[in-house]
Amino acid sequence: MSVEPAGRRKRKNLQTRRALAEAALVLFMRKGYDQVSVKEIADAVDISVPTLFRHVPDGKEALIFDDGVERRESLLSAVHERPDGQTVIAALREFMATRGPFVAHPSAEFRRRTDLIVNTKALRDYSRVLWVRCEAPLAKAVAEELGRAPDDVTSRAIARYVLEIPELLSDHDSDPAGALEEVFNLLEHGIPVISSQQASTRWQSARIRARREAAASSPSSV
Repeated sequence: MSVEPAGRRKRKNLQTRRALAEAALVLFMRKGYDQVSVKEIADAVDISVPTLFRHVPDGKEALIFDDGVERRESLLSAVHERPDGQTVIAALREFMATRGPFVAHPSAEFRRRTDLIVNTKALRDYSRVLWVRCEAPLAKAVAEELGRAPDDVTSRAIARYVLEIPELLSDHDSDPAGALEEVFNLLEHGIPVISSQQASTRWQSARIRARREAAASSPSSV
């Protein structure tokens, strides 16, 4: 009995994984995530449900994602291979600007997939799981680049904050890229220092603006 070469077996597994991702995405787009069963996706690729779970152990919500390796390796490369003179935070800002809702000029297909993930709780939660899995290796990479101990709390805090950004900002549909800039400005430069008088003036201005907007949006009295 001949044994299938490891290289060929790996290629076949990758082909099946890719076919599952494509089939799941088409079905989710067409019918909605909650209206599609795992069996329906397996049938579309002509495999059994147990075989589907052998390829994607995390289940239905993981089908349109890869295994997270590309995400992790790209993230670590952004830190370790950044240009001379670029800070770690600036490198992470640049990396995040290439992901999901933060991409400046996405294609229509990319936008539809991103919207599906952001607006589907199970997919959004799984995307967060993939980001959180990167936390320990990112913290280690940041510590190395900053010349700090592997368990350095600053490095761990940076990793935690950066990897929570997609979840934190996913509801900012109007300008996610602008919101990303604001968060990274905060991480890189800290909270701007203003006097109590300036804070009071800004608060009063915000109240006046909110009242005007409320008055403008309320029905006119007859």
